[in-house]
Amino acid sequence: MHRRDFLRTAGGAAGGAGALAASGSATAQAAEQPDYGGYLDSANGFDGSTTDLRGQEEVTIAVGAGSDGYAFDPAAVWVDPGTTIVWEWTGEGVPHNVVDEDGAFESELLSEAGATFEYTFEEAGVFTYYCNPHKALGMKAAVVVGDDYP
Repeated sequence: MHRRDFLRTAGGAAGGAGALAASGSATAQAAEQPDYGGYLDSANGFDGSTTDLRGQEEVTIAVGAGSDGYAFDPAAVWVDPGTTIVWEWTGEGVPHNVVDEDGAFESELLSEAGATFEYTFEEAGVFTYYCNPHKALGMKAAVVVGDDYP
């Protein structure tokens, strides 16, 4: 058994960790943070932690989050292969899109609150993405897929 598998199993049985597991949003341990190669250093809304959402089939990320509408929330998520990410527009700081750095996915420019774009992550890896009109303003984020990271 890998250390993080043990921690997930043991953590689910603990009182405080059980509440986090029930809510579906625990933060990955600091010692286990994926390496983003500095990509998220200037990302709006990134506090250095990755939201661990492994075990969920679908995860929603807000597009146009933050005080000025130029962030993704959460900025970094950790999911299992086969998880569908649904990006949902807030209607703030528009227009926005979602563009994978390596070209795996790209949405249209959207502005309407409640608009969505989705992508299912089948392959393990670290996927970095951005909003094309606002990348220079720090509108960047990442999805980590699988258990073999950092």
